[in-house]
Amino acid sequence: MNLIYVTFVGLFLAPGPGADSVAAGRRIAASVALAAQEYRNGVSGGKIVAPAEVDEARLFLADARRTAGVLSPRLAAGAIADIDRVLELLSRVAPPDSVAAGARHAADHLAAALGAVLDEIPDRTPSVRRGAEVFQRDCSGCHGALGHGDGVAARALNPPPADLTVASKLVGVTPLEFYQRVTIGVAGTAMPAFETRLPTADRWAVALYTSTLRQVAPAGDVPVALRSFPTVATLTDSAVLAALGPQATSARLAAVRAFQPPQDERPASAAVFTAVRDKVKQAIDLAHRGQHEQAANTAFDAYLTFEQIETVVRAKNSDLATRLEAEFATLRARAAGGAARAELDGVERDLAASLEQAERVVSDRMSPLNLFVQSLVIILREGLEAILIIGALIAFLMKAGAAHRKRDIHIGVGAAVAMSLLTAVLLETVFVLSPAHREALEGATMIVAVGVLFYVSYWLLSKMEVAKWTAFVKQRLAVAVTGGSAFALASAAFLAVYREGFETVLFYKALFVEGGTLGDTFIPVTAGLVVGGVALTLIYVAINRWGVRLPLRPFFGITSAFLYYMAFVFAGKGIAELQEGGLVPTTILLGWPRFSTLGIYPTAESMLGQGVMAVLAGAALIWIFGVQRRRDALRAVTVAGAMTGDGELAANPRGSIPEPEEAMLRSLERMEADLGALKSEVERLRQTVVDVSVEDIVKR
Repeated sequence: MNLIYVTFVGLFLAPGPGADSVAAGRRIAASVALAAQEYRNGVSGGKIVAPAEVDEARLFLADARRTAGVLSPRLAAGAIADIDRVLELLSRVAPPDSVAAGARHAADHLAAALGAVLDEIPDRTPSVRRGAEVFQRDCSGCHGALGHGDGVAARALNPPPADLTVASKLVGVTPLEFYQRVTIGVAGTAMPAFETRLPTADRWAVALYTSTLRQVAPAGDVPVALRSFPTVATLTDSAVLAALGPQATSARLAAVRAFQPPQDERPASAAVFTAVRDKVKQAIDLAHRGQHEQAANTAFDAYLTFEQIETVVRAKNSDLATRLEAEFATLRARAAGGAARAELDGVERDLAASLEQAERVVSDRMSPLNLFVQSLVIILREGLEAILIIGALIAFLMKAGAAHRKRDIHIGVGAAVAMSLLTAVLLETVFVLSPAHREALEGATMIVAVGVLFYVSYWLLSKMEVAKWTAFVKQRLAVAVTGGSAFALASAAFLAVYREGFETVLFYKALFVEGGTLGDTFIPVTAGLVVGGVALTLIYVAINRWGVRLPLRPFFGITSAFLYYMAFVFAGKGIAELQEGGLVPTTILLGWPRFSTLGIYPTAESMLGQGVMAVLAGAALIWIFGVQRRRDALRAVTVAGAMTGDGELAANPRGSIPEPEEAMLRSLERMEADLGALKSEVERLRQTVVDVSVEDIVKR
């Protein structure tokens, strides 16, 4: 663990009242409990059968006696007297049960004097997976990868490391006792104390994992009464088997030890983060009022509260968890040391920003249904637009008598699909090759997706009218068809499909980033993609075989609204990713609501980005349904009034005659359209003549 955290814990164990006394009391309680356990292993039938175990018990009690010296004189006197009575029991080779009762009395007496709980058992079950990671990193060097005591350093150790897989020797060791050993070490052995090396959550995780190494493969259900970790943490294997009743088996015992509750941390974590923020604010207020000792103790309470969720944060972002530990240490040191108001405010801002990122790490997971719906809408929208454009292109060719040129369209479509797949590969490769800047790259991707989503949403709204959509398609396709070039036609198809393909790749990448881990997003996103693909196939067949016509206005309206919703969410979450990458500062807005589903976070930067999106949306609606619609209506009236039945300019009332430049442009547009249609007709007739000539030659 880093030096700052070591200093942090060292401060907790320093002499003094309050939080420091509680920390010392916990060490004393752990030491006397382990002494009783070691004594039980070394005494049988009133005789010492394993002197080394009894010696370890004495060493644990000696450590407890030394630790009692940091307490206040009154507390120290009572604790030392209780420890001495346990030492006297050892000297008389008293029954192990008597020693255990004496150890428990010493711990309970000290807990009552301190007014605190000394067995710091978490309410939530520690993560076995996290425990395995910590074990491989910090314990396997001595105990071996599988816990057999055969690590690379084991040969040089005397006594050798314990074999953690032998059930007969460890049947009486509870997870709490494993935690105590990890915390204070084992006197007389090479087992170090991890109290200043590992946070509490990691020590509990590795203690629980160690409790599973001696078990067989788990099988069977776990009774509700044994799903509470505070209950099973203090039970030996024999006690668990007794609680299981007549159906107790080794496999069910293993299932109890390895039980992990459903991993939905969001409801509990929200309350934890709220409590942590409240305690941090209280500590800062106390420090501002000059109550430095109370401020330091409250800062310690804030850290202890954060430890309830620290395991989850560390499992998902270990660097962030380590940074939070350092910032909590800084808060306590500055609060206790009488730092200036400006310095304390700066510490509070840094801690608030890190807590905000930690809550995002824990809580920001979209529901599978939300991921499925977004995935489905993306593929349907992008695929339908491509189908509509390509279908219109083919229909235009058929009407113009150029059906033989459909091959050019197919070439363009195939090239666009291949290029879209290549784009996906390149985008994912960039992310894999740049892990150090992952948050920045993900944030940049989401911000780009915001721009594209908003543009597409605006474009769909502007094409809601069937006449506008028809004019757009004809304008796009007339040039390609009448150009007479196979490349022009293939390019039109390529650009139409690749634009949709590129948008699809970009949107799905942003969706995976928003959804969290690959395991959480893969199934719902893939399901939406598959269902959407099947639906597109059916729609394509229906349009081409049975002439089904889609209701463009509601389709464009609904998909436009949904794409804007995605753009709004991506704006907030994209800025959050950039904040995690350190490219954008984090300014906390105290009291601002949090709705992670909408990408709304209590930071000034994310709210500014989403505020811009809201303003742009309002401006787009005003432009399309206000200004643009009035312009189109006025233009239609002036054109109708400006032209007579045979196409000549009419005498219109004042104000209805268009400007000369506008009238000339409209005339040129009509001429261009007429020439395009005439050119298509000439091409069709030419092809017809050629076909007839070939038939005549064949007949002759």
